[in-house]
Amino acid sequence: MRDIVYYSPKTIAETLKILQEYGEQGRLFCGGTDTLVRFQKGVLDCDALIDTKQIRDISDRITEEEHRIIIGSRVTLDDLITEKLIIKHFPALRAAASTVGSVQIRNRATLTGNICNASPAADTIPALMVYGAMVHIIGGTGIRTVGLESFFIGPGKTVCGPAELVSAISLPIPNRPHAAAFRRLTRRRGVDLAVVNTACAIDADGLVTFSLGAAGPTPVVVRSADPVFTDPQATEETLTQKIREMTDKGKPITDIRSGEEYRKQMLFHISWQAFVQARTDYLNRQA
Repeated sequence: MRDIVYYSPKTIAETLKILQEYGEQGRLFCGGTDTLVRFQKGVLDCDALIDTKQIRDISDRITEEEHRIIIGSRVTLDDLITEKLIIKHFPALRAAASTVGSVQIRNRATLTGNICNASPAADTIPALMVYGAMVHIIGGTGIRTVGLESFFIGPGKTVCGPAELVSAISLPIPNRPHAAAFRRLTRRRGVDLAVVNTACAIDADGLVTFSLGAAGPTPVVVRSADPVFTDPQATEETLTQKIREMTDKGKPITDIRSGEEYRKQMLFHISWQAFVQARTDYLNRQA
């Protein structure tokens, strides 16, 4: 096993200095539920492990600021699941976070870590995307903000540079009726990576948004403003065809967890379930 230096910086400035020293060979982690497993297996390609858990000027809280929810990058998934602001405004994100790993993992893993791993099958990403999440990134030149849809550039790859770190994720609080739902499929019950996952949202204007996970090298986002989706008289046959057309935009692959064709069929199936739940909630709120 190669020698890897461990750091536990206490400030953002100290962290950035370490990142600048090691460049792409510096690896940030907070919960470590993915990184430390790879370290133990001897497959982690880095020279330095940088633990962000003790960085004092990065938040471990969820706050409300100017009609947005700010989730600090040290917030754990368990904190997210139990937070009243998330339960009230973003139930699909709470549902997605609740499926990640085990109770023990959720007590340690962070939301930021889940997105920064950039796994195409990460469960929190589809929900974050349909809610319009923004990622706040700190580097040597200051803070920049990017939409989550633009954050991923490939499996395991994000727009973060080698000397940058994510300080927070923010979500706009919907100010009009809005509904969303999350679904996933795994090979077995319990702790397992998703074969496919999806989130569906319907906004106050009737715009339907799907974010499809494990359906390509990065999450696939599909939108439609077709009025049939929010028409209470629309037939199931018509809605089914429309949903299939949208989920066909996903391009899953065959790998150790599943075959391409099976993924395509199941992506439609769980997307239909998510849509039905979101549409029911939407129509109830419009009544």
